[in-house]
Amino acid sequence: MPSVLAPEAVVARPLNRSDYKTLSLSALGGALEFYDFIIFVFFAAVVGKLFFPADLPEWLRQLQTFGIFAAGYLARPLGGIVLAHFGDLLGRKRMFTLSIFMMAVPTLLMGLLPTYAQIGVWAPLCLLLLRIVQGAAIGGEVPGAWVFVAEHVPARRIGFACGTLTSGLTIGILLGSLVATLINRVFSAQELLDFAWRLPFLLGGVFGLFSVYLRRWLEETPVFAELQLRRALADEVPLKAVLRDHRRAIVLSMLLTWVLSAAIVVLILMTPSVLQSAYDFAPAQTLQANSLAIVCLSFGCVGAGWLADRFGAGRVLLCGSVLMAGLTWSFYSNLAAHPDWLLPLYALTGLSVGMIGAIPRVLVTAFPAAVRFSGLSFSYNLAYAIFGGLTPMVVAYLLKFSALGPAYYVIALCCLGLAIGLYLRRAERLTI
Repeated sequence: MPSVLAPEAVVARPLNRSDYKTLSLSALGGALEFYDFIIFVFFAAVVGKLFFPADLPEWLRQLQTFGIFAAGYLARPLGGIVLAHFGDLLGRKRMFTLSIFMMAVPTLLMGLLPTYAQIGVWAPLCLLLLRIVQGAAIGGEVPGAWVFVAEHVPARRIGFACGTLTSGLTIGILLGSLVATLINRVFSAQELLDFAWRLPFLLGGVFGLFSVYLRRWLEETPVFAELQLRRALADEVPLKAVLRDHRRAIVLSMLLTWVLSAAIVVLILMTPSVLQSAYDFAPAQTLQANSLAIVCLSFGCVGAGWLADRFGAGRVLLCGSVLMAGLTWSFYSNLAAHPDWLLPLYALTGLSVGMIGAIPRVLVTAFPAAVRFSGLSFSYNLAYAIFGGLTPMVVAYLLKFSALGPAYYVIALCCLGLAIGLYLRRAERLTI
């Protein structure tokens, strides 16, 4: 796995003040951008009532609303490829800042959009357009953020840096959940329909624009600056070089993204609704447990990144896959008989999901610097669009046969993670 780093990044130095500033601002921006992307799903029911005809059947309204939400995922690969292309040619910082701007403005405009009652069919069409821009933005944000922080810190701190950044992204999901809970508790159902649904979008847009301002204080990565100095930037379309010369890295990155997406989509995003429908937990209980799991996940991401630097990503994936499989099975198999175990079991499961914090370290070192952004973005976004979209449908199908369906799916992907961990462990030994 090639890793082209600037001379100062290769030196085994500790993290300095500049590194911590870069990590803090990057993680903060990532959290706010993920909040902007995910807040839509928490208010999908209200949005459906306001942006589609009142005489539509409820199931059709929900289908169309979630179709608009899914459009953001479908736009990820295209947005990621375009932003990554210019990130490899013009600079990481420019695209890193542009991605959060492309997220903040549509979020702000969503909060200002007229409803179906005011402008008719143009309301859902405008909402769809804004959602597509959001999807394009998030497609460039996540890979761009990993590349940005990895190219700023010393080589032996890449895992910790990427794990910390990933932790920030998960905090964005938690922030969306907490804001949605607060809005629903403070305002009545009618107030929510009248105006309160706009508040979380307006808030996200304002904070997103503030993050754009903060990212002005970030500096271009030393790796890209050196590539410019040596005139070693890609002399052709970066993606063309990736597809021609780095197919093994693409396959590895896509498989690891499948593991990552399965852990997040099933155990963090889908589990609350599964707990309500299959295990009869109250919504308030599932929200509390989910929030605790996300907090533990955030700590787990940082820990996994640190361990990957110290012991190698392969070993962390080996141990983490076994741990996540065991805890996922324990979580789902014990809830029916011991509902009072919900909080501790979900907390431990969330901590084990933190194993994904080691994955970005592998992804950013799988491609050479000249095409790193394009290679990572293409692999990650394509895999997320495919597997992130298929996962809910597969899990829903498995739930028809057993309440343990989500556990079966996650355990199967843990087996894939275990196999990749063995492969990486062998590769790490050969490079020692």
